[in-house]
Amino acid sequence: MNADRTVGEFALNRSRWGWSEMVFWLLAVASIFVFSDRYLILTEIAWLGLFAMSLDLILGYAGIVSLGHAAFFGVGAYTAGLLAVHGIVKEPILALLVAGLAATVLGFVTSFLVIRGSELSQLMVTLGIALLLRELANKFSNITGGFDGLQGISIDPILGLFAFDLFGKVGYIYCLVVLFVLFLLARRIVNSPFGLSLRAIRNNPLRAAAVGIPVNRRLVAVYTLSAFYAGIAGALFTQTTALASLDVFSFDRSADLLLVLVIGGTGYLYGGLIGAVVFRILQDLFSSWTPQFWQFWIGLVLVLIVLIGRERMYRGVMWLPRNFARRFGKTKPAAMSDGGAS
Repeated sequence: MNADRTVGEFALNRSRWGWSEMVFWLLAVASIFVFSDRYLILTEIAWLGLFAMSLDLILGYAGIVSLGHAAFFGVGAYTAGLLAVHGIVKEPILALLVAGLAATVLGFVTSFLVIRGSELSQLMVTLGIALLLRELANKFSNITGGFDGLQGISIDPILGLFAFDLFGKVGYIYCLVVLFVLFLLARRIVNSPFGLSLRAIRNNPLRAAAVGIPVNRRLVAVYTLSAFYAGIAGALFTQTTALASLDVFSFDRSADLLLVLVIGGTGYLYGGLIGAVVFRILQDLFSSWTPQFWQFWIGLVLVLIVLIGRERMYRGVMWLPRNFARRFGKTKPAAMSDGGAS
């Protein structure tokens, strides 16, 4: 009983909001008004952040590695596209949930293959699943459109009231709201006793099993949840771009996801969100400088992160505002809280 109470109190303390979290989401809301000419990029950052969060749920919290997370993204994207093309589910929010459930089913079925092996086998199995789905989508081109993609995707107004505009404002607000709601759910989960048990499994699965944690069931549960989040991200991509092609299953998409987490960090939910912001901004910046060699500069940034260290770079960036706060503030500022950092 005392152990359960201690775990509950620890989880409650971790679930409290910090000032930096509130600033992050206030800036996200402010971007609606400040960057009115960049809605398309902001929309991409929103669904990419959700996609990265889905991978972080298994990689950062459960220690499951994946090179084929685009499989769930692609299933969600094609499900949303097919529902729209054939008019089966016209309401975008309901179609979003259906797409997420389709990815959830795939995640549950394939989870038993993924959790059995070592990290190397997990990489190979997840990559193989994504490549298999891509080839299936290519073979059944009469359904998926093949290399040309789905044609005639038209998304109805959200709740019958808010139509998607050419500038992308409605699409960005829509993605931001979905991202925030799913973030709250993920935040509640990772700061619960279930989330703490995932950390124990990641650190030492044998010891976790010895103290009574059902390791396999927990891994299946979080892998299925991760697939749901990735499917939602894929559906948001299709609904906001009216596109669904074989590219959604590509290896490059899974690789970019890993780059996002390398930049932002794993094991805390804001890693994927911050990484998505930085990655997309750097991609846009480097593409404008050298359109043919932007990947070289992204690679250079990754090398610098590895050599210098993410924590050291963060301290360097935050040195000026912290020094200013110490000099002019009455009290020493509290350390930044990410609401789930390990």
